Amino acid sequence: MLRIGVVGYGTGGQHFHTPFIEAAEGCALAGIVARAEATVAKARADWPDTPVFPSLTAMIEAGVCDAVTVTTPPQTRRALVLEAIEAGLHVIADKPFAPDYEGAMELDAAAKAKGVTLSVFQNRRLDADIQTLKKVMEEGRLGRIWRIHNRMDFDDPATLEHGPDGGLLRDLGSHLVDQMIYLNGPVARVSGHLDFINLPEGRTDACFFIVMYHENGRLSEVSASKLNRYDLRELRAYGDKGAFVSHSTDIQAQSIFAGKRPIDDPEGWGFEPQSNWGTLYTEEGAVPVPSEQGRYHDYYTTFASAVRAGTSPPVTAEQGAKTLAVLDAARKSAADGITITL
Repeated sequence: MLRIGVVGYGTGGQHFHTPFIEAAEGCALAGIVARAEATVAKARADWPDTPVFPSLTAMIEAGVCDAVTVTTPPQTRRALVLEAIEAGLHVIADKPFAPDYEGAMELDAAAKAKGVTLSVFQNRRLDADIQTLKKVMEEGRLGRIWRIHNRMDFDDPATLEHGPDGGLLRDLGSHLVDQMIYLNGPVARVSGHLDFINLPEGRTDACFFIVMYHENGRLSEVSASKLNRYDLRELRAYGDKGAFVSHSTDIQAQSIFAGKRPIDDPEGWGFEPQSNWGTLYTEEGAVPVPSEQGRYHDYYTTFASAVRAGTSPPVTAEQGAKTLAVLDAARKSAADGITITL
């Protein structure tokens, strides 16, 4: 069993890491780092058999884990990732795992020099709608893929990270860009647009629209907002044989927030209800496409297997860096009004 400690017990640690470590094959939740009194109490109530530590240093000194997931606020992650690497621990870093491409490659180099595995937690590759579209594409039902439109609008202003070091581009942008690289391959050119608001913490990007021109000739368009009082999750894919359109509910997150855990029903976990199945449009007509299973815990299962075998983790640090390179390019494109070649 790979013993994994979770550093941070905000919504990431509580909802998107600990339950999926518990459900993953070959993994065990070995410790939690939490500081605030209320957070410590919550961690102990949720995981009464798991020790809670006041710092990563304390958890390292206790010797309870082989790997750690760092899911603290973005500005604190670099130092914690480097501390874990120096201690010889394998590391999963939440997104965005570095401020920019150069910072990501610095962490990649540190992990390689120490001989440990570093991976980026891009769990949304394992969303049910992304997995369903991936299967449709692999089966050739869309023919030659032309373009994919990937939209994630939330009426959720309270979770917008304020200030120039926060913003929506590095938050949801990390997920949406990674999903498109996962489906369409490396990006050659980037064009971006950002909408900003002025807050006490500083100028903050609150919405984004990015066009990515992939090396294989496909086009991806991603957009997101949290301030426009509108909720819509939409995937649209176009090929020379037809189109696929879906509007999902982010079923795994909804289940977690409702108090469910994947370990309670591994076979039934992560399927969109039939009312939210995507639709495939071809010359034969429109047909519903049953949901594939969304399984965030597969990320941890694959990570544990990679550590044991010495193979590549589910999302390498270099792959994470390439996502950040696209985000860097989108910001420069928006500022200068040009398309950026990577």
